[in-house]
Amino acid sequence: MALMPKRVKHRKSQRGRIRGNATRGNTVVFGDFGLQSMEGGWISAATIEAGRIAAQQYIRGEGKLYIRIFPHKSITSIPLETRMGKGKGEPDYWAATVRPGTILYELSGVTEEQAKVCFARLAHKMPVRVRMVKRK
Repeated sequence: MALMPKRVKHRKSQRGRIRGNATRGNTVVFGDFGLQSMEGGWISAATIEAGRIAAQQYIRGEGKLYIRIFPHKSITSIPLETRMGKGKGEPDYWAATVRPGTILYELSGVTEEQAKVCFARLAHKMPVRVRMVKRK
């Protein structure tokens, strides 16, 4: 089941644009290793869930995975082959807005080599460039 907010004030949100680097959520807090985004973008709830499943299958219960992003933004779309006008489309999916430097996932209770392999599997699924960082 993909993540989404329980309730929102407005069903449809404007696109906006991602400017600057992340000032919050940019350090490893809960785990020992983190997966940090290197560019801005939207990460859909389905992508976040796919990453969670890939990581859980790899660590097999010996480590703990922390998801540091949540999809608050509704992304709308108009059906294909629809004429111009007739308003904004219906909400299609939910996405997390990610700035450069945001920590996406964290791992604890695993070795650095295991974390590297696990995050490599996650990096293939992410629509933004990512890198592995250690706790300071």
